Amino acid sequence: MKHFIIVKFHDSTNVSALYEPIKELFHKSLAIEGIRKTEVHLSNTDLPNRYDLMIEMSLTPTALKTFDNSELHKTWKSTYGMYIADKVIFDCDWKIFMMEWQ
Repeated sequence: MKHFIIVKFHDSTNVSALYEPIKELFHKSLAIEGIRKTEVHLSNTDLPNRYDLMIEMSLTPTALKTFDNSELHKTWKSTYGMYIADKVIFDCDWKIFMMEWQ
């Protein structure tokens, strides 16, 4: 499955400065069994109605539960939560990904 975290930071936040530390943090999620891939994308558009960053994870449903309860997820929330104005969480099945796991 795919797990997306789409983030809108407060206007005063230096998003570029947060990119590498967030990327490094989420790279550590690959140590969780069932997480196959993690990518962090910066928006290429600086418009007020756009979100700033998207975290894309390919994982199993069990790995998602493990991630949600992990220290890494707690660190994400405690370290970066103060900068977040809004976020969207979206999960979906990914047929190609699922076929690779079989």
